[in-house]
Amino acid sequence: MTSASLLLKLYYEQLHDRMQMDRSPLLRRIGELLAEEVEKRDFADMDGAKLLAYREACEAFIDERLETYNPIGIQYTFGNVPSRLATELEFQLNWYDSRPEFADLVATARCLAEEGTSDERLGVLAGELIHRVGAFPDRSIVAAYHAKPALQKLPDYIVACAIEEIVCDRKPTA
Repeated sequence: MTSASLLLKLYYEQLHDRMQMDRSPLLRRIGELLAEEVEKRDFADMDGAKLLAYREACEAFIDERLETYNPIGIQYTFGNVPSRLATELEFQLNWYDSRPEFADLVATARCLAEEGTSDERLGVLAGELIHRVGAFPDRSIVAAYHAKPALQKLPDYIVACAIEEIVCDRKPTA
């Protein structure tokens, strides 16, 4: 396994650990961001019950992200072929196109990692990778939402913004 591959695994592992550790601040922030965005966009017919439903969807998306980044999750049980197939299927099913962002993530990891890099150094580099590129696929989600805001995109967008702010310590960018 190359240093870049190890770095990417550590990147996802650190995202998972940070999200678990920051779960309470994430949940608080999604509530704030959701209220701000609904007011800003003046989405029609948004009452208290609907707002609560969107908040619950955001919470479910946080759990989904945790599972996606989980270093011992079901996605790591199988070999690379099913994983590649699942990735391609995910690219096709999402309402946003994250392929360019993923290519940037991989290229940045390759630039940061050098063969023979120590495990300790790879851990530091994983943190740097998170700060540089954020949590995949947040940039793609933010860009697609900004291009065409819609209620069905709102939970993904709110979660992406909260993760960027709380977990990655950076401003959400497209």
